[in-house]
Parts: sequence; structure tokens; C-alpha cells
Amino acid sequence: MDDDEVLAWLLESDPALRWQVQRDLAGERRAVWEATRARTAVEGFGARLLALQDDDGQWAGGAYFPREVREGTFPDEPGQPYTATTWSLNQLREWGVPACALRPGTAALLAAVRWEYDDLPYWGGEVDVCINAFTLADGAWLGADVSQLERWFPEHQLDDGGWNCEWVEGSTRASFHSTLNAVVGLLDHEQRTGCSDALRAARHRGEEHLLERHLLRRLSTGEPLGPWATCFAYPYRWAYRALRAADHLRAAALHDGRAPDARLAEAVQLVRDARDADGTWHQQLRHEGRVWFDVDGGVGEPSRWLTFHALRLLRWWDATAP
Repeated sequence: MDDDEVLAWLLESDPALRWQVQRDLAGERRAVWEATRARTAVEGFGARLLALQDDDGQWAGGAYFPREVREGTFPDEPGQPYTATTWSLNQLREWGVPACALRPGTAALLAAVRWEYDDLPYWGGEVDVCINAFTLADGAWLGADVSQLERWFPEHQLDDGGWNCEWVEGSTRASFHSTLNAVVGLLDHEQRTGCSDALRAARHRGEEHLLERHLLRRLSTGEPLGPWATCFAYPYRWAYRALRAADHLRAAALHDGRAPDARLAEAVQLVRDARDADGTWHQQLRHEGRVWFDVDGGVGEPSRWLTFHALRLLRWWDATAP
């Protein structure tokens, strides 16, 4: 497919993706992509996932894991299940579904939910950086009180500028996975609320942590990260991917009014080189674990989501890079 054919293929997608393609690649007027975005609540992926929300505001009866995990009755299956409340909220938010489309009073309903870890209250978060980043963004989207989490991120940032979910076990060096999830959640929260100087500074330090490593290398040795960083897979879930990191730094630069950072060049080239002969980017792996339904192609197949994210990144870079 040439570029026009790829764009047409992307525009044939679910409203959850189509409105973003219209806005970021097709150059449609705001009224056009906003009308498509409104469809996410009544058709396609968004409508399907909304219909699965329980009366108590949850999905699958649990905060991060389905109820059966807490009860010890979940069947022995490969991978982590992705059907519980936090994963469902993440997808709806990232798809652009309006918060008002959820069950009335969802934020208040979830205030009564407890985490599987130490039975802590939902909107206060727990000890895991990634979980807290998801919750910070989801709470900002739904209008929940996430002030406890707003204080938590600067307080738990490590000396090297990143975060690590294993801090509670004594880790003092940041994790690529944890740091990326943290800065993504902080930016989403900032875009919705304006946030504080302390949170913005924490995000900038976390982004600098990734940029110092060119998104792909260990700072201590300069050696490349493992294939977990360079593979292409959507949904991203919790894992660090160079494409996701580069696309976040694109969004952060636009939000902050900054030019592209030259240290992104290696990651951008990685993305460019991964384009398949058919003009798309293909799925290279699938995260094992139960899902409500599939939202993208299987392993080895063209991925609309990856193709959109890659093309958006390359268009921005090629137009503005140093």
C-alpha cells in the first residue's frame, strides 16, 4: 500500500482509532473528528466495553485482577488477565470515550473499591508505580479525588529521576517500564487538570531519565536494551516499548511547546526501519492473558494501532526535528 492507501485503511477502523487518525493524520476539521470521537460511546470497542461494566462500577469484580484471582478460584491460564477495572478504564480513556458515558457516579462507586494489595482504597493508589500512574490518569479523566497520588509521585521519584515498582523491595535504580508508565500518566493528568509545578517537574525529570538513555540504551554501559524494548506490540499494557516512549515524548514536546529532542533520533530510526513492505507496522508479539475482546491484529499481522502511532511519530519528527 502507498501512503494514501494506508491512510484509507486506517480510516476504516473502529471509532476509537478513527477519530485520532482524522485528527492527527488526515487533518480533518475539529467538528469532524469530535463527531467520530463521540461515537466511541455508542459503537465499536468503546460501546462493547462499557456494556461490561458492573453495577458497582467495576469490571470483572476486581480492581487490578478479576474477583476470582482474589478468591483463589481463577483458572490456571498463561499471562495476566486484562479484564479487571483498571485495565478497562485505561482502554476507555485511551480510546477517547467520554467520562459521562460510564455508569453514573462511577468515580464515587470506585471510591468504595479496594486494591488487592493491602486492601487499600482505590483512588489513593497502592505501592506499584505503574498501577498508580494508571489510577492518576483515570482519576483525572473521571473527576475523582486523586490528591493523594499527586503527592505520591514526587515523593517516590528515585535519585536518578525515574521510578521503579520494586522500590518497596529496596530498589534504588529506576526501571524503564515504571518510568515510562509514570510519565505517561503524569502527562495525561496534566493535560486534564493543569497539575502543579511539582508534578510537572517530576514528569520532566522522568522524561530526561529516558532521553539520557536515548530510549534504547543502558546509561552505565551504553549497551542496547533487550528485545522487550524494541519489539512492536499493541495494546502496550505495562511494558516498555521504544515506540510508545517516543510517541509519549512527541506528545510531551507538543504539550510543553518544545522542539524534538535530538536524543530521540535512534528510536525514531528504529521505528522507521520496522515498517513492513506492505506499508504498515506488524504485531510482533501478543501479551498473554485473558481479554474481553481483541482490538488489533494477531502476531505477524498488520496492526492499525501500531501503524497509526508510528506514522504520527514520523510525521512530527520529519516536520520539526533538528
